[in-house]
Amino acid sequence: MGSSHPLIAQVVLDTTDVRVLAEFYRLLFGLTYRAGDEPSEPDVADVAPETKDWLVLRNPGGIQLAFQQVESLPPSTWPSDEIPQQLHLDTTVPDVETLDAQTERAVALGAFLLLDRSGDAEEPLRVFADPAGHPFCIFVA
Repeated sequence: MGSSHPLIAQVVLDTTDVRVLAEFYRLLFGLTYRAGDEPSEPDVADVAPETKDWLVLRNPGGIQLAFQQVESLPPSTWPSDEIPQQLHLDTTVPDVETLDAQTERAVALGAFLLLDRSGDAEEPLRVFADPAGHPFCIFVA
């Protein structure tokens, strides 16, 4: 018998550039493209926008990420509630040293630091916006 509950297969993020956002998360989390979704050129940073409006990143042992093209998307203004975040990704690292290293990686890949609570003794964390403005957290757990 199957499960009596649906299983979450993936989280879908809207974006005005599916390739740029997918590539950000691919590099940040070490994910791989679903077959057929790979970029047509090896150096995706220099690739002209492609015609795909839906890309999926595989996450062995975890939830996949998918990216859906939209015409416009105002970035969240979090922590202000003018434009709410509506959804965000929580990610964990084992210690503050790793949090610092992953912060450097995220910013180098195009993330923007929104909140730094890395000095919190109970739950050190940082909140970022991805290149499309979606907030996500990296915290020590």
